[in-house]
Amino acid sequence: MILDLINKKRLGQELTYQELDSFFNGYLNGEVADYQMSAMLMAICINGMTDDEIFALTKIFIESGDVLDFSHIEGVKVDKHSTGGIGDKTTLIIVPIVAACGGIVIKMSGRGLGYTGGTIDKLESIPGFRTNLSEKEIEKQVKSIGLVVTGQTGDLAPMDKVIYALRDVTATVSSIPLIASSIMSKKIAGGADKILIDIKVGNGALLSNKADAKKLSDLMIKIGDYYHKEVRTVISDMNTPLGYAIGNSLEVLEAIDVLKGYEKNSFLVELCKELAADMISMSFNISNEEALKKVNNVLKDGSAYQKFEEMVSFQKGDLSKLCVSEKTFELKSPKDGIIQKIDALQLGKLSLQLGAGKEKMSDKIDHSVGILLNKQKGEKVKKGEVLATIYYQKKLVDINIDNIYKID
Repeated sequence: MILDLINKKRLGQELTYQELDSFFNGYLNGEVADYQMSAMLMAICINGMTDDEIFALTKIFIESGDVLDFSHIEGVKVDKHSTGGIGDKTTLIIVPIVAACGGIVIKMSGRGLGYTGGTIDKLESIPGFRTNLSEKEIEKQVKSIGLVVTGQTGDLAPMDKVIYALRDVTATVSSIPLIASSIMSKKIAGGADKILIDIKVGNGALLSNKADAKKLSDLMIKIGDYYHKEVRTVISDMNTPLGYAIGNSLEVLEAIDVLKGYEKNSFLVELCKELAADMISMSFNISNEEALKKVNNVLKDGSAYQKFEEMVSFQKGDLSKLCVSEKTFELKSPKDGIIQKIDALQLGKLSLQLGAGKEKMSDKIDHSVGILLNKQKGEKVKKGEVLATIYYQKKLVDINIDNIYKID
């Protein structure tokens, strides 16, 4: 039976709800082996799924665990998800902004997939920060300060949790049906009323072209309609790293800078403002223009950063102990010119080699390592000037600067 279903999907045929339910729950129960599920995931990655299959798989993921209900908490509960990219620390910035504007954010976040960092990994670089909150703890915190960012609980879509980990090490992370089912099952099971999805596209993202990003966008809106949830999407560029910092502790520090009003990287700041305004618009049914004014106000008066500090305090984190590696190496420009390109994918791979992400399931993440860019695309640079600082702990990996930078 197991082999028949793998073969059926290998041939591009449609699986019924019952067949998908039997196979995926069989994996969750230990009746289907890792190598068999890996084969199924690869067949899905290659051949895709029909809308009915995707709706079915999303339902199976949702029903594999608890479905949280926060309807008794007054107000619209809005959630946001990013499909992931190099240096994407938007959640750390947006959630406090929205809460400072009066919105309610219950954010269930995940860990990194491959070279793309996860919000939970970043937050765990803050010593003591708890990411495994119970439903009661989530409710108490939201009622107190209006926001929470927590990991996927053990009982929330546990099916997705094990599939998510396997996708990470089987080169199936870019499958559009699997991305859609994974994201939407967690958002729906997590009790969100309205959902904003930031779809990254480019060589540093799971999706490399706009056509695939549009396909994913349409699909997640369809799933939202199926479950009577308002879903908005934003498609944003990920050919160049988002911001200056890549790596867990470094990205937390950059997020703090943005919340304190430091606007060195205008693209990161403007994207965060756009996404936050969307969430405020959804929360209060107001125009994006009116919402953007609220966003600018809370950044200017410091209340957005205050919300971040409140969240860290509630979740037992200690920002004073946040640290980066003392071992550094400066990557210097080989010539004068203007930076025409910074390859996000190559920097993502470099951060993975440094230990900022996982190459296999058993790896441990080193929160202190990463890359801090000194220059961004379009900026002038002189020969010998520092392009980036590499933070490392183990042996420094080989770096081919020509693979990362194009300078003319």
